[in-house]
Amino acid sequence: MAIKNPYQAYQNNSVNTASPGELTLMLYNGCLKFLHLGKKAIEEGNIQEKNINIQKAQNIIQEFMVTLNMDIPMSKNLQSLYDYMYRQLISANVKSDAAIIDEVEGMIVELRDTWKQVIQLHRQQQHGSVQGGQV
Repeated sequence: MAIKNPYQAYQNNSVNTASPGELTLMLYNGCLKFLHLGKKAIEEGNIQEKNINIQKAQNIIQEFMVTLNMDIPMSKNLQSLYDYMYRQLISANVKSDAAIIDEVEGMIVELRDTWKQVIQLHRQQQHGSVQGGQV
């Protein structure tokens, strides 16, 4: 059986084999993509595309909110931040305000970059413990 769309197959495989941390990173990147497309649609005056893409970014932020482990104290702070971003995107959508999207985008970039560092540290620790165990 031939693969109809190799890129789609690769993308599906990437998601299916990703760790939870990598999935979170993918979601942050997806959110940034939709924010960018939402801003582009505002610039082009395309109300339908603006609405679709901002809502997709909101859906990702909402997913972050519902998957927080509220037993961890930092999660309360993250929930407040996610809630703020979610509400700001509602405002950006209603007002067609790209500046609000820029604000949210900046916060998402910081969270994404932090996640990248966490993943890298985790990999280094795993790699170091494997090498450390070998003599």
